[in-house]
Amino acid sequence: MLASAGPWVVLKFGGTSVSSRSNWLSIVATVRARLVAGDRVLIVHSALSGVTDRLEKLITLASVGEQSGGLAELESRHLTLARELAIDSAAAALAPCLAELAQTLAQIERDSRTSGGYVNERLRAKAMAAGELLSTTLGSAFLQAQGLSARWVDARELLRAEARSAASERAEYLSATCDFRPSATVQSQLAALGPLVITQGFIASDARGDTVLLGRGGSDTSAAYFAALLEARQLEIWTDVPGMFSANPRSTPSARQLLELTYDEAQEIATAGAKVLHPRCLLPVRQYSIPLFVFATQSPLMQGTRISAAPVNEHAAVKAVCVKKGITLVTLDSPGMWHQVGFLADAFAIFKQHGLSIDLVSTSETNVTVSLDPQANAFDGTVLERLLADLSPLCGARVIGPCASVSLVGRNIRAILHQLGHALELFAEQRIYLVSQAANDLNLTFVVDEDQGDRLVEELHDLLIGSVRTGDVLGPTWEQLFAPTRVVSAQQLPWWQQKREQLLEIAQAQDALYVYDSATVLERCRQLRSLTAVSRVLYAMKANPHPELLRLAHQAGLSIECVSRGEIERARATLPKLAPASILFTPNFAAREEYVWALAQQVNVTLDNLHPLEQWPEVFAGKEIFLRIDPGSGRGHHVHVRTGGTRSKFGIALEQIERCAAAVARSGARVIGLHAHTGSGILEIGNWVETAEVLAGLVNLFPTVRVLDIGGGLGIADRSGGNGLDLLALDTALTAFRARFPALELWIEPGRFVVAEAGVLLARVTQLKTKGSNGYVGIATGMNSLIRPALYGAHHEIVNLSRIDEPSGHPVDVVGPICESGDVLGHDRPLPDSTAEGDVLLIATAGAYGASMASHYNLREPAAECVI
Repeated sequence: MLASAGPWVVLKFGGTSVSSRSNWLSIVATVRARLVAGDRVLIVHSALSGVTDRLEKLITLASVGEQSGGLAELESRHLTLARELAIDSAAAALAPCLAELAQTLAQIERDSRTSGGYVNERLRAKAMAAGELLSTTLGSAFLQAQGLSARWVDARELLRAEARSAASERAEYLSATCDFRPSATVQSQLAALGPLVITQGFIASDARGDTVLLGRGGSDTSAAYFAALLEARQLEIWTDVPGMFSANPRSTPSARQLLELTYDEAQEIATAGAKVLHPRCLLPVRQYSIPLFVFATQSPLMQGTRISAAPVNEHAAVKAVCVKKGITLVTLDSPGMWHQVGFLADAFAIFKQHGLSIDLVSTSETNVTVSLDPQANAFDGTVLERLLADLSPLCGARVIGPCASVSLVGRNIRAILHQLGHALELFAEQRIYLVSQAANDLNLTFVVDEDQGDRLVEELHDLLIGSVRTGDVLGPTWEQLFAPTRVVSAQQLPWWQQKREQLLEIAQAQDALYVYDSATVLERCRQLRSLTAVSRVLYAMKANPHPELLRLAHQAGLSIECVSRGEIERARATLPKLAPASILFTPNFAAREEYVWALAQQVNVTLDNLHPLEQWPEVFAGKEIFLRIDPGSGRGHHVHVRTGGTRSKFGIALEQIERCAAAVARSGARVIGLHAHTGSGILEIGNWVETAEVLAGLVNLFPTVRVLDIGGGLGIADRSGGNGLDLLALDTALTAFRARFPALELWIEPGRFVVAEAGVLLARVTQLKTKGSNGYVGIATGMNSLIRPALYGAHHEIVNLSRIDEPSGHPVDVVGPICESGDVLGHDRPLPDSTAEGDVLLIATAGAYGASMASHYNLREPAAECVI
């Protein structure tokens, strides 16, 4: 054993980290490295993964007298790991703790018979402590078997809970806090044990010697307490991810690794919902300026997150987007609170009496709304009932929930509010209960319905952080760090990878070229035609009016949706046998003459404004028409593609619908269809069902309606491995709707879904440039051919087709030759470092709104087109 009189380093390992042999071998290597460096090491670790949940279940079963082998399963779980770790004496070592747990559960069962199932909180805490005691017993034995003389110590002998006058009995036992001032006594006790000590997280004791818990996730807090007590050189939190990220990487794979944070930034991110660190662990290390590191146990050499007092830079920026679920709001209403001295003091005193900690606060002249964070409060329904009862003499109080808080976390948020406008538009369709801008200028938080939290985080992160350059704070994405190496068959590769050689040959003749794959178009059409609930699928040709693509869509059985006279003429010239009834014309703010012409062509005509009906009623007399309705809100990946809501120019507002019905009656027109389209790039199945419900609710005003056109906007996967719209789930949901309205046809009108994935833009590399740490790869065309990245912030996958098998290198910006700073096709794209002039880059999912939106800006010719 290496002797050391150096400073202490505290290493905390989570439940996943201590649940396998491979991770324990990594732990041993890490401990050896710290000892060799001259440090003394205190290991603090959690129960095995899932064990705390099992213990809670055992307690519940004991309280109703239904224990049935649960304790044996718990013992088996630990003995299985012991065999994996080759610890022969494990059964004997674990026996005392298991016996004590059995006695505690038996006591809970006896007491519950006379208490109606109530579980004494002291006994609950005692039983819950068994997980850490069992796991550290195994950990200590394994370290010793590896030649490390680890000494085991009971954390309850070192950590003492503080008495809190306002805390409930439940909070005192299950969410305790401890004194963490540097302690010569604790330092002396551990120094006497040697340079390597192992103890438990999560548990402590109170003044009576009873076991108390530090709350779920409390092992982080235990480690921070020990770091402060020992005046440690640093605290290391070892978990299953290499640090903190700008979002939850499990649900947002584009989340960025956060390399450097300050204590207050990390506190905000943890408090706002990040699961990597428990928020309470930051206070002790912050108070004594102890650096905290977050590392991944399974990847010990990978850079993690460093948390300290000084920021690496003072730039105003959003560094993370976080969601926290299970939020409960309590809203207090009273006209009498206006200018009433002490109202808040009186109200908050009642929260204090019930042991409830308030998180967010929003006030107005007659209302105060506060949030209760489940991490900081151990409460149940009865606590809330008693709270409301005690508040009732003071004000009208009610509970709202479950909610989610969505937080933008960073530095100097107020300084960049003007830059957040495009991102805040994402909240246009949300019910927002509370908005809070932190006094320390580190976060801007919105409380919304719980089921909207994850989607908002992903969209906000994509807009605010996804394209920011790698630097001192923002590191690589989760995908870049852990992209799985998948072995796929040739048939599973994207079509453009399967046809790589053909594409490279085609690219020899042009510096920039759109290429469309006919087989992909036909497959997307087949998938759409398989929707049994849909009576008609129309191709929205504005996505791409290339004649061959129109022929393919028509060949596959799709009708055509047009938005201009020019599109109708293109469709009929390309498809001479296309029946007028197979065309839906949906113009927007078109001239009177265009409607007159379209009606003469006998195509289906849609009106999306009252003006034509009220000002030119004679045009529509005796005609069958569609009405485009604004359902009241829009959806989509960018504000410019959302086509519903008062800020959108499309559709007849619902509040004008009776006026519309009157105008229809006066004109003598017959409404045969109701139409609505909410946006593009939508993945929520509920969008189309909700749209259908809105339209069906209007049928009584227009009894001749036989068609509901619920629009397009079917989302696709814009990134490799991403998820597109679940068509089967959509069909199931629409089938349920049709069962209620069998007399109505459902039409849909996708455009991008049909052709986006079928198209790629090929462009030759013209120049390369480096400016500081930023790299640029210039190509032969830019926003004149593909404006979506500049206009919408759209993401298109970009690969070096010439060197597709070479490893990715340092991220670069892919830019075009247009004299605009916005002429960027992709930020921070990891192309091979060997990328050279003459290589062919491929920009994927470019079949929709690429060539159709191209221009001759700068008098540069946009890319030509071909179909293979």
